[in-house]
Amino acid sequence: MTNHYHLYVALSGHGFGHLAQMGPVLNEWRRRWPEARLTVQSALPAEVLRQRIRGEFAVAPGAADFGMIMADALTVQVAESLAAYRAFHAHWDERLAWQERLLREAAPDVLLADVPYLTLAAAARLKIPALALCSLNWADILAGYCPDAPDLAELRAPMLAAYRSAVAFLRPTPSMPMLELDNARTIGPIAGIGQNRRLDINRRLGLQENETLILMGLGGVEMRPPLESWPVFPGVRWLTPPAWKVERADMASWAELNDCSMLDLIRSCDALFTKPGYGAFTEATCVGLRVLSVARDDWPEEQCLSQWLMEHGNAVKISHRQLATGDLADSLRELLAQPAKPPIAATGAAEAVDWLDRIQAPHCHLSNTNSR
Repeated sequence: MTNHYHLYVALSGHGFGHLAQMGPVLNEWRRRWPEARLTVQSALPAEVLRQRIRGEFAVAPGAADFGMIMADALTVQVAESLAAYRAFHAHWDERLAWQERLLREAAPDVLLADVPYLTLAAAARLKIPALALCSLNWADILAGYCPDAPDLAELRAPMLAAYRSAVAFLRPTPSMPMLELDNARTIGPIAGIGQNRRLDINRRLGLQENETLILMGLGGVEMRPPLESWPVFPGVRWLTPPAWKVERADMASWAELNDCSMLDLIRSCDALFTKPGYGAFTEATCVGLRVLSVARDDWPEEQCLSQWLMEHGNAVKISHRQLATGDLADSLRELLAQPAKPPIAATGAAEAVDWLDRIQAPHCHLSNTNSR
C-alpha cells in the first residue's frame, strides 16, 4: 500500500501559544501515522518548531498571518495592527494566489490551521479538506480591539468566511466563544506533559528540598521585568529565560538545565510566573502547577483563559505595577497557601487527531498502523 497521506499545517507565529497547541496534536498524529508526510508553514524558526514537534517534517516558507503587532509581551499596538490588516486585505487576491501556489506545490491531503485564515481560504479554493484549531480567531481578536473601526465588517468578512470554510473549527478548552462560527466544535484541553526532573534540578542548582522554585516566562514576544530592583524572597529561587541575563544569587538561567525541555521545567517547578496564554495556562493546570499571572485585561482571549484557570487550577493574578516593582510577597503567600487542585486531563490532542482521521479517510489510502 503506497504512502500518500500528507498533512499540511499552517501555524501562526504570533508568540509560542499556537505551537503549544499544535505540538501535542502533531505528536499524537505522528504516533498514529508514523510513515505519513508532514509540512509545517510558520514564521517560527525551524529550531523552535522542532523543540515541540517530534519526528520528521518539512518547513514551508512564508508566514500566512501576523496576528497582532506587539510592543512587548503584554502590549498590543492597536493602531498599527489595524493598519496592517488594512494593508494585508488591500492585497488579498495576491496573497491568496501566493498561498494557493504553496498548497498546490505541496499537494497535501488535509490541511490543519492554527489559525491563519489565508491558508484556510486557499484550501477552500483548492478543495483541500481543512480543519481549523485554536482557542482564538483573528476576526474576534480584531473586533475586540477595534470595535469602532468603520471598515471592521469589511475586514472581518473574508476572515470569517475562511474560518467557516473548514470542516470544523476546533475550540480546545478553554477558548473564546466564537459565536459567529457555526462550525465551531469544542474539544478538551491541549497540553504537552514533560517529565519531573526536580531531584536532578535541585542537585544541579544547589536547591534545598524546602525551597520554592518558580519558572519565569512571558511567552514568545520578548519582555523583561526590571529584576535587578526586585526584592529577595527568602526560600524562593527563580528560573529565568537565558535572554534575560540576570545576575542574582536567587535567580538562575534555565540555560543551566539545557537538557530539560520547557515542558520538563513546567512539570518540575513549584509555580509558573507568566502572562495569560493558552499554552502556559493549560500546561500548568494539566500537571497541577501553581500560576502567578500578570494581568492582560485588554487581550480579548484573557477572560476565558483566566476564568478557566481560576476554576480548575491554583492561580493568583498580579498587576503591571507588581511586575515592575517585584511587590509579590502577599501574592506569593496567597498562591502557595491555596489547597492544591488535581491536574486536569489533557484530552484535546487525541480528540483533534480523531477529527483529522475522520476527514482524511476518504482522501488517502495509507493504513494507520498505530491506531488507538
